[in-house]
Amino acid sequence: MPMQLPKLKHTDTNRFFLMAGPCAIEGRDMALRIAEQIVTITDKLGIPYIFKGSYRKANRTKANSFTGIGDELALSILKEVGDTFDIPTVTDIHESDEAAMAAPYVDVLQIPAFLCRQTELIEAAAKTGRAVNVKKGQFLSGESMGFAVEKVKTADPDAIVFLTDRGNSFGYGDLVVDYRNLPAMQAHGVPVVMDCTHSLQQPNQASGVTGGKPALIATIAKAAIAVGADGLFIETHMNPAVAKSDGANMLPLDQLEALLERLVRVRESIL
Repeated sequence: MPMQLPKLKHTDTNRFFLMAGPCAIEGRDMALRIAEQIVTITDKLGIPYIFKGSYRKANRTKANSFTGIGDELALSILKEVGDTFDIPTVTDIHESDEAAMAAPYVDVLQIPAFLCRQTELIEAAAKTGRAVNVKKGQFLSGESMGFAVEKVKTADPDAIVFLTDRGNSFGYGDLVVDYRNLPAMQAHGVPVVMDCTHSLQQPNQASGVTGGKPALIATIAKAAIAVGADGLFIETHMNPAVAKSDGANMLPLDQLEALLERLVRVRESIL
């Protein structure tokens, strides 16, 4: 299903759309540099692009983990990215009162997977008039995400809503992707995204820092396109080893173009 979103370019190319950027906004320069490079790549390949960056990371393992550079500053950077490159932007919200605060700065409000059953949070996001991306909980089936869509549409029948899979819990410290969830969520009549980086996380590590298997990002992405995903979600950073959040499962930015070129070929081969 095609994604219809203001400012989203290349929607006539029949490509998958891409949500990509750093896990967290660490500063203005890094955000603008990452956005510029991805815009250049996606313009070249004709891929619709939404810049992703969390203004605050609320779901951290340890109390002293990095959570952000300040809400107002990070949100203003997200707005600057959107204005500078004329592209839509997306960020997470974690509590109902954050919806109205974040909405003026971004085009899409994202509901984290752990919070996908929080009715008031979903309704608050929908009532802002922004598009809403709800991530499927690691503990839920694709079929059950129809209720999240229903909550958004009840709050705003005209809302743009889409769903994102990020794997299912597999024991205490791993995730596994069940690709049946993609067509199951598409059956709800909304675009469906595969989160290719968070689905490779290894949570609940004894160190208190989430691990990951970034070498498998391409595998997850190619399989998702083959199954028919409408979009892909990929967190990327110039140097994931020094990223302040989720560095263990992010894609190095210099590998993104080659990966997207392969994915475009996969997409073309199945159409």
